[in-house]
Amino acid sequence: MRAWNAPGLPELPVTGPQVVLHDTASGGKVESRPDGAARLYVCGITPYDATHIGHANTYVAFDLLNRAWRTAGHDVRYVQNVTDVDDPLLERADKVGVDWVELAERETELFRKDMEALRVLPPVEYVGAVESIPLVIELIERLEAAGSIYRVDQDLYFSVAADPAFGEESNYDRETMLRFFAERGGDPDRDGKKDPLDCVVWRGEREGEPSWDSPWGPGRPGWHIECAAIALKHLGGAFEVQAGGSDLVFPHHEMCAGHVQVATGEPFAKLYTHAGMVAYDGEKMSKSLGNLVFVSALRNSDIDPMAIRLALLRHHYRTDWEWTDAHLWRAVDDVAAWRRALALGAGAPAAPVVEEILAALADDLDAPRATAAVDAWVAATLGTDGLADTSDAEAAVVLLPVLDAALGLAL
Repeated sequence: MRAWNAPGLPELPVTGPQVVLHDTASGGKVESRPDGAARLYVCGITPYDATHIGHANTYVAFDLLNRAWRTAGHDVRYVQNVTDVDDPLLERADKVGVDWVELAERETELFRKDMEALRVLPPVEYVGAVESIPLVIELIERLEAAGSIYRVDQDLYFSVAADPAFGEESNYDRETMLRFFAERGGDPDRDGKKDPLDCVVWRGEREGEPSWDSPWGPGRPGWHIECAAIALKHLGGAFEVQAGGSDLVFPHHEMCAGHVQVATGEPFAKLYTHAGMVAYDGEKMSKSLGNLVFVSALRNSDIDPMAIRLALLRHHYRTDWEWTDAHLWRAVDDVAAWRRALALGAGAPAAPVVEEILAALADDLDAPRATAAVDAWVAATLGTDGLADTSDAEAAVVLLPVLDAALGLAL
């Protein structure tokens, strides 16, 4: 599958610090010092609707990681999936009377355009669930050989008991796991399962649904096995970071880890990190609640995508927060002020700002701290704090490429 077009990425004359990230599994900060290319997997969209601000928050967050690694001198191998066949997509297509393939292609293309507008660096491998079916079958065969697959009617299930490390990624107790499993696409009450938490890896053919041939009969992949197979193929085992929204901690990332760990005998990822949820009108943004703010709608309303990105950067990626119009309009005003200050050419000393931006992003992607440093520089340069007489004739020349390369803001 084709990813989106890459924005230009300026080369910086300085090297940033090594990146430290919060690890969900350990609950603490861990330095990520890759040996070779830094390998990153970020779970992608199910393309049944347009990109909303909650999606954008996640992908902009881990775009910062991609950029921080590069600034620290590492090559990056970034992989992302598209779940282009799954229940929500099929249900949406049936509801609106559109072919599911057409719907998936249309919404995936809209996602590409949104990512381009937000200057998110594209993955080197952008892989759809449909095209990954041979990889899924291969991984299920390995799990079957390990004795961790069993059949319930026409479906195949993975036994979570086969993974001695099951639960170590999320650290949830069983009661919490069961609650989230039921809420997030699982089927804990199905008769015939060995454990209520066991997850489907191959869903046997149902009337009216797409299916593909397999050694176990026609059907389609389960959700978790899709990402596990794609990550294993394109990144290998024990890659640097598995990332996504915090709603993927369980069951999705726990199950992905279990599949690969049973098949290979080594950890799925070295570190797991998760972005917070974005609310609107007091509730988490979701299709079912109808409280979505779409990136494309903002763009079509002539909102500068750099203002959208800056509004996201104002919040630390791990926090839960609520989107408001005030956040957006503040960012619109700030982008205008930043551009005015940069257009002067000369300004307040830039070197301390560059150092603070790179240090902040290396410290668990602290974008609010980085943008606050720019705010202070802008205030000093424009004279609002009495420092109109500035001393750095090359301030804008120094800052512009750093804002672009590190924060993804093209000003």
